[in-house]
Amino acid sequence: MTDNTGTHGKLKGLKALIVGATGGIGLSVARAVAAAGADIVAHGRDEIRLAAAAAELRALGAVVSTICADLSDGEAPEPVLSAASSCDIVVVAYGPFVQKPLAATTSADWRMTALSCLALPGAIATEAATGMAVRGFGRILLFGGTRTDAIRGFRSNAAYAAAKTGLGVLAKSIAAEFAGRGVSCAVLCPGFIDTEYLSTQTKERLASASPRGGLIPAAELAEFALHLVSGGMDLANGSIIVTDRGLYAL
Repeated sequence: MTDNTGTHGKLKGLKALIVGATGGIGLSVARAVAAAGADIVAHGRDEIRLAAAAAELRALGAVVSTICADLSDGEAPEPVLSAASSCDIVVVAYGPFVQKPLAATTSADWRMTALSCLALPGAIATEAATGMAVRGFGRILLFGGTRTDAIRGFRSNAAYAAAKTGLGVLAKSIAAEFAGRGVSCAVLCPGFIDTEYLSTQTKERLASASPRGGLIPAAELAEFALHLVSGGMDLANGSIIVTDRGLYAL
């Protein structure tokens, strides 16, 4: 569980949409935000996992509503867009990962990653920023991929990385257009995060490549995300923030 010492009540009175709230980074962020006092709109595509996540967040004291929707086609359904427009905090912790050499990446792979990892968060963030600007306040947190803070070449996940790199343009564009109306946006580019989605073999491989010899706990990343949505991103509006413990130095 996330250690929320000193954060209780920090987000009291605010409402947060967490896209991808049923597992991994998204669930960890939802826990941290709920424990800090925000009401939660939790999104997930699996009804059973969504119900379990909602129950856990309610146990932390949050008022929770849910949206069950499959976003893999890259389309943002009306309930998600409506929630984005009305919430004070929007976190998009979603994006299907495609790991293939470029020569094996199909046109369907390119379409899916471009829509799901860029167009979808773009539509959600645009709706959120527009609604937030009317109210004069809002924070949007997007999750990029490892090493997608700048244009780089990738041998095994070019389509995914290309889409996630584009989120930096989105964040900076939101800051350029909406900063004067109280809206902040940032992109987090994590390192190797310990989640249930990784196999034991993958965890071992990534841990051996990490600067400190281990994966980053999802709860640790969530604490940093909480700092940003609690006001830390206002100073760093439009920033692409690397949270990988120095992986680039390797």
